[in-house]
Amino acid sequence: MIDVREAITRVHHEEWARVVAALTKRFGDLDIAEEAAAEAFATAVERWPADGVPPNPGAWLTTTANRKAIDRIRRENKRDDKQKEAQMVYDDDPPEPLGAIDDDRLRLIFTCCHPALAMEARVSLTLRMVGGLTVPEIARAFLVAESAMGQRITRAKAKIKAARIPYRMPSAEDLPARVCGVLAVLYLVFNEGYLATGPDTDPIRHDLTAEAIRLTRLIRALLPQDGEVTGLLALMLLTEARRPARVSASGELVALDEQDRGAWDAALIAEGHRLVRERLAAAAAGVAPGHYQILAAINAVHTSARDIRDTDWSQVLALYDQLVRLDRSPIIALNRAIAVAELDGPQVALATVDRLEHQLAGYHAYHATRADLLRRLGRSQQARAAYDKAIDLAGNTAETAYLTRRRDQLG
Repeated sequence: MIDVREAITRVHHEEWARVVAALTKRFGDLDIAEEAAAEAFATAVERWPADGVPPNPGAWLTTTANRKAIDRIRRENKRDDKQKEAQMVYDDDPPEPLGAIDDDRLRLIFTCCHPALAMEARVSLTLRMVGGLTVPEIARAFLVAESAMGQRITRAKAKIKAARIPYRMPSAEDLPARVCGVLAVLYLVFNEGYLATGPDTDPIRHDLTAEAIRLTRLIRALLPQDGEVTGLLALMLLTEARRPARVSASGELVALDEQDRGAWDAALIAEGHRLVRERLAAAAAGVAPGHYQILAAINAVHTSARDIRDTDWSQVLALYDQLVRLDRSPIIALNRAIAVAELDGPQVALATVDRLEHQLAGYHAYHATRADLLRRLGRSQQARAAYDKAIDLAGNTAETAYLTRRRDQLG
C-alpha cells in the first residue's frame, strides 16, 4: 500500500502536466482539462492499491481523464453545436503539423502566459496547470491568502475561455514579447522545486526543477540569441548543481557556508559557467545584461569559490548593486544585505534589513536573515524571537529543521 501511494505521488509529479496538456489540446478548455485530470488521479488512488500500478501510468491516466472529460461534456449538454461536440468527443481531426519544437506542455505554458492575463494570473495559472502545485502551495509562494489565490486562478481560466485564447505556440514575430512572462513562470516553478513551500511535500522537488530546466532549454533552442533565456538557464543550472549538498541525511537544510562543495554537480557548474561567460562577452560588446543574467553571474561567483572563505564578496555586492538598478524588489535588497554583512559587518547589514520590515514582514527569509545578523551581533534574545518568527512562517520541513537548530544553539 505504501509503495502504491509513493508511486501515485511520483506519477502525479511526472505526469500531471502531460495529462492536462493533452486534454487541453483535445478539448480546448482548461476547466475541463484540470477537472478531468484531477478525477483521473482520484480514480488511480481508489483503484491502483487493488489493481496495481499499470505498466504505463501516464497513458492510463490520459485515457481515464479523456473519458471523464467526455462524460462531463455529455452531462452538461450545453453546447448548441452538436457537430462540434461530437468532434471533440471522437477527436477525428488530423494531427497538427510538427513545428521546430512540438511539446504540448510548452503550448500549455504559452496559453497560460498569454498577455491578455495579468502577470500574477499568468504565473499562478501556470504553476497550477503545468506545475501541478496546489492552491495553498501557490498562495504561500505569493504570500497571499488561499482564497484570493483560488479566485485568481479561477478568473484566469474564465478569461482564457471568454477571450478564446488559442492553445498554440505564438507566431515567430510575437514570440520574443511573450517570452518574458514565460521566464518569470519557469523561474518560480524552479524555485518551488528547489525549496518547496508545502509542509507536506519533499523539501526539494527534483521533478519541478528538472521540468523548469527542460522547458527553459526548449525555449533557448527556439530563441538562442535571447540573453535572458540564456541567463535563466545558467541560473537554474548553477543552482541545481548545489542540490546534492542542499539537504543533510537527517533532512535538514544545509546553508551555503556549510555545504560539501565536493558534492556539487561539476558538469552542471561547467555548463552554467560557460553560459555566463557567453553573456559576459555580449555585455562587453555593449549588450546590457538583464535580471536573470546578473543573478546567474552572482551564482557563478559563488560556485567558483572552492571554500566560502574564498568568495569574492566585493564582486557579489557589485553585481547586486547592478541588479538593484534594474529591480527594486525588497527580496533583492534583502539578498544584497547578506553580501553587505560580509564586507561591512552585520550591524550595517541589519540597518538595511530593518528598513524592509513593512514590505517583508510575512516573508520567512526576512526573519531568518535578521535572526542570523542578530546572532552574529551577540543579541541572542532578539535573535531567538526572530528565529521563532521565521520558523512560524517557513513551510519547508528542511528549512524549519535548520532554523530550529540555529535557534536552539543560542546561549
